[in-house]
Amino acid sequence: MKTFAGLLLTVVTGALAFSTARAAEPLPEGGVFAKSNLVAWCIVPFDAAKRSPQQRAEMLQRLGIRRFAYDWRQEHVSSFEQEIVEIKNHSIEYFAFWGFHPDIVPLLRKHDVKPQFWTTVSNPAGADRDAKIETAVGRLKGLVDTTRELGCKLGLYNHGGWGGEPANMVAVVKRLRQEGKNDHVGIVYNFHHGHGHINDFADVLSAMQPYLLCLNLNGMNDNAQPLILPIGSGQHEQAMMQCIKRSGYAGPIGILGHRQDMDAEVSLRQNLEGLKEVLNRMGDYAALKTYD
Repeated sequence: MKTFAGLLLTVVTGALAFSTARAAEPLPEGGVFAKSNLVAWCIVPFDAAKRSPQQRAEMLQRLGIRRFAYDWRQEHVSSFEQEIVEIKNHSIEYFAFWGFHPDIVPLLRKHDVKPQFWTTVSNPAGADRDAKIETAVGRLKGLVDTTRELGCKLGLYNHGGWGGEPANMVAVVKRLRQEGKNDHVGIVYNFHHGHGHINDFADVLSAMQPYLLCLNLNGMNDNAQPLILPIGSGQHEQAMMQCIKRSGYAGPIGILGHRQDMDAEVSLRQNLEGLKEVLNRMGDYAALKTYD
């Protein structure tokens, strides 16, 4: 049993940690779930309407979403520049770029944009965990160096397997940062690839938080049934969002399209409406007001 002094120390330490997190990155007006803090993700190949860059930018402007993460495919390489131009012309932030392609490098310099790069950590070879971490670090070195030179952040993206386990992602980021020049490397965590951590999400979030670059939401049911679910339709996302709010995390929040057979605008609207319902249930009226 803790003494009164021990309990007081715990409270003070928690308050200081919360204060430090808040000081490092100020919360947007309305808090972490404010509409201005949202990023649209998985809306390029996952769009039944097959929008052009101009149509996509117009859709985001119509929805009032001010940040865009670009999940391109090979067919989109020829329109890389048009995508940047349209997004900028519609006063939307070109927030993140999926993976890497050499053709994007001169365009970022030409248009003076510095998106985050999001990449997965493939399952590395190695006799033990330390060896796997070293293999993963070695594989990432080229992209780590390139993103540093571009002045961009690099986010390790959970996508299943060894490299999608938060503990392993944290270990790889720590190992890279130990070199003293890689503070731009962090973590992008996706609810839809995190069903195995529903029950211990508070602990997982605490471990990742010093390195988090973005958190992407999803409706969450047991056993990923289904994998992609509108926010507000699942059993667990409200409790997970409450953990996020309590943690003091102040970074960006992503919402998904990610349904191949659905218009991306419909998917995003469903998530926006679901977010409003969850925020109302949470009593987060400051964030809810920003959706008016």
